[in-house]
Amino acid sequence: MGHERFNRVCRVALAAAMLSACEGAGVSGADESPQSDRTGIGMVPPPPSTEPAPAPVPLDALRSLAVTEKNILARFGGRRVFSKLVADNAGAGFTADQLFRQLWDTQNPAPGQPDLPGMPHCTDNGNTLNDFPYVCRPSEGGQARPTSVINLDSYAAVGLYNRFDLAPVDGSDCGQYRIVLARLPFSPASRNFIIFESVLPNPHPELGLEGCRPVVRFWSGLSADADPMSRADKLEAFYFSGLPGFAPVVSMNHFGNNPRSLGQVRTNQFLQGPPGAPPVPWMMHEFKLVTDCTAQPSCTLKFVPATVKTNPFGGLFNPASTDPRASAFQSYFLTQVAGLAVNDLNRFNYAVPDSFNAAQDDSRTPGGADDYLAQFGPGPSAFHRAIGDELTRLGSTLTPHDIVARAQALSCGGCHQRNSGRPVGGGLTWPASANFVHSTETDDPADPGRFAISPALRNQFLPLRKTVLESYLQSPPLDASFVRQSVPTTVRAGQTFQVSLTLSNTGTTAWSEPNAIQLRAASGTPEWAVASVPLAPGELVHRGSERTFTFDVQAPSTPGVHVFQRVMTSSGAGFGQATPPVQINITP
Repeated sequence: MGHERFNRVCRVALAAAMLSACEGAGVSGADESPQSDRTGIGMVPPPPSTEPAPAPVPLDALRSLAVTEKNILARFGGRRVFSKLVADNAGAGFTADQLFRQLWDTQNPAPGQPDLPGMPHCTDNGNTLNDFPYVCRPSEGGQARPTSVINLDSYAAVGLYNRFDLAPVDGSDCGQYRIVLARLPFSPASRNFIIFESVLPNPHPELGLEGCRPVVRFWSGLSADADPMSRADKLEAFYFSGLPGFAPVVSMNHFGNNPRSLGQVRTNQFLQGPPGAPPVPWMMHEFKLVTDCTAQPSCTLKFVPATVKTNPFGGLFNPASTDPRASAFQSYFLTQVAGLAVNDLNRFNYAVPDSFNAAQDDSRTPGGADDYLAQFGPGPSAFHRAIGDELTRLGSTLTPHDIVARAQALSCGGCHQRNSGRPVGGGLTWPASANFVHSTETDDPADPGRFAISPALRNQFLPLRKTVLESYLQSPPLDASFVRQSVPTTVRAGQTFQVSLTLSNTGTTAWSEPNAIQLRAASGTPEWAVASVPLAPGELVHRGSERTFTFDVQAPSTPGVHVFQRVMTSSGAGFGQATPPVQINITP
């Protein structure tokens, strides 16, 4: 399309995005960027607390965030995980071995294995998913055969990961908790991974993030436990039985089988064909575990291929693309430049509507469909110029290629390999993976009793997650900070007048009517005929959000100087920072 028409479309898209931002939509919105690896409280600096902070809890990242000790992980192998999922389904439908084989049968052409009828396959919809290419992978698909030498018992756990940083600000869930399974023993030509990414429900969403405190205390408590077998017992209970009041992490309903489709299973595939066969690239896929109840009265668990998230199809970056979605994507992408221009390796970000997400991601092939920079090209084009114009408006010194490099870094293949150790603009270099993965099936050189993790995890991403966990532990359940107020300083005796007070929730408990949160007169000050101001029914004010109270009060009938001051209360007890006292002169 011509440059002028391109700019007109982009201005409309940008205006719409700015409007939605004003209305409270954000990059972390579940509808815009479902199951993104950059979302939730990890993307939001914690609000400053006004209450005294407790003593800091020393955290060991390799106990409380990334568990790779082999003697602990021995309890989390593939058979244990798949057997728990089948048991959750009351043993109906597939056995654990069949469920494992059904996962890999998705990589075969239809009709697949005779004992796994009616299941999805790579040839469905003409080898497409979301109208983007979805290739068959015969090497991985071979695991669906009952006689395959690579079977359920070939997969062992190589890492358990605490992703509390992905918990949404509203506390509707408590983040993700992951098990990384890898094919063992290690073979350079036969590497394969299954990553179970469970979203743990908050049993008390009315409390907001405070409802997740037992989970945070559990993980932080592992740092102080020097006994590996004691930690193994605790982690085994957390994953397979659940904390008191919480569901277990490994549950058939935590990997997509829920109303919001939260949670997923991802695969990182590199099984090669027989000797002499051409090599195949690393391929990332994503699945939802759902129930198929067509054969009533029993339901069968099955893995259904899904799009890979925060992972637009690379061809959409091509200014010359003839794909009918390319124009809409490129216009939308301009609305995300500001988020990608944030010069922080941990927090530059963007949202990708699922309609643009690819069906797979190849992390290796140079110049392929998933090589965003190759697709974007050297320019110039209308798309290049439009990104440059937006960067100029933002006052950023980044280039259009920097912005696309950052978008590529947040894709599956970019994060795992394509951007490893490469510049992403602004003096930043994307941290290195460990040869296509971040959680490896090889020994840690510094400790053979652990599996190695990538430099990116160890040096870049785990420190941020540690900070998020520490900040939460330092945050009081109830806290408030003063923002602004509008209160007159002179009124007539008996006059009714309006005041406006704004406070921010800097605690972890949501302010709501059921939680008995109100604005009340500060201790020792007159009520001004209004003792308390309640929240509206159904209203929730979450951590980091502001609430403006606008209400009428009546001046005393006695002239003189009177103090006006308010404070947030829970069940009548004040907490947080009160509004500054205002000396109001009451005239006759």
